[in-house]
Amino acid sequence: MTVLERVIAARERFLRAGIPPDQAAIDAEILARHALRQDRATYLAHRDEPIADDESGRLEAMVRRRESREPVAYILGEREFWGLSFLVSPAVLIPRPETEAIVEKALALMDGAARAWRLADVGTGSGCLAIALARERVNANVIATDISEPALGVAAANALRHGVDSRIRLIRTSLLDDVPGPFDLIVANPPYVPGSTRDAIQPDVRDYEPETAVFGHGADGLDEARRLLAQTPGKLTPGGWLLMEFGFGQGDAVRAAVNAVPELRLVEVLRDLQGHERTLVARTSGSDAVKQSSDP
Repeated sequence: MTVLERVIAARERFLRAGIPPDQAAIDAEILARHALRQDRATYLAHRDEPIADDESGRLEAMVRRRESREPVAYILGEREFWGLSFLVSPAVLIPRPETEAIVEKALALMDGAARAWRLADVGTGSGCLAIALARERVNANVIATDISEPALGVAAANALRHGVDSRIRLIRTSLLDDVPGPFDLIVANPPYVPGSTRDAIQPDVRDYEPETAVFGHGADGLDEARRLLAQTPGKLTPGGWLLMEFGFGQGDAVRAAVNAVPELRLVEVLRDLQGHERTLVARTSGSDAVKQSSDP
């Protein structure tokens, strides 16, 4: 059997497992390249050749895991974010492209590259936000929090991997509880998926990613987000910034939550590549931000 025939067979198995067609094809190729230890150019040049027995065995083991809907990132043990390779495990949420908008906006706000910025990353998980920002702003110091000790272990390994471990302090806590401030900027990707939607969530997420990082408390899943908003004014410098991700259809609720905190000003809501509202940009009093209504 050739490599390509093996990949086609894997794709068909993924389709039968309920993985969408486009994703099934991508996953089959990625796993094959990993099993063959080839980059894409080499794979494309040699995919019509027979697959060796040891390579076929490695690929079969990975295909079986993906067939059970285990995410590819966990199978490979890594995921790219902001052009960097991050170690991932079931202890952490898999970094997603939508979250890169937080990095992009944060860097635009931190216009003084030489300044010693004081940053906080709430619910750091793999450490992708904290590490990306620390890499881009070489004088920045970051406190990164997470309630999960295993998650902090992954973040520590990634900070070391990318050479920023001396500028990132990891703290095990809920949100910003007992975390010393003040900060110039806080980034956060708190859990926000309502528990009531659990049955509708893709099994890749529902059955494999850490529940505490996915599902928020409260009827709308935003209890953690509201608590973070309430904590933020006491943790930011005057005019400091908060960038926080939230979920599809939660924009109005998040606007209302910001408006309920007098010391915060809603500056804007960023949309993702699909046009969905995704990231809150807020600022503490003392800035020139203008309080906005809860209307979109």
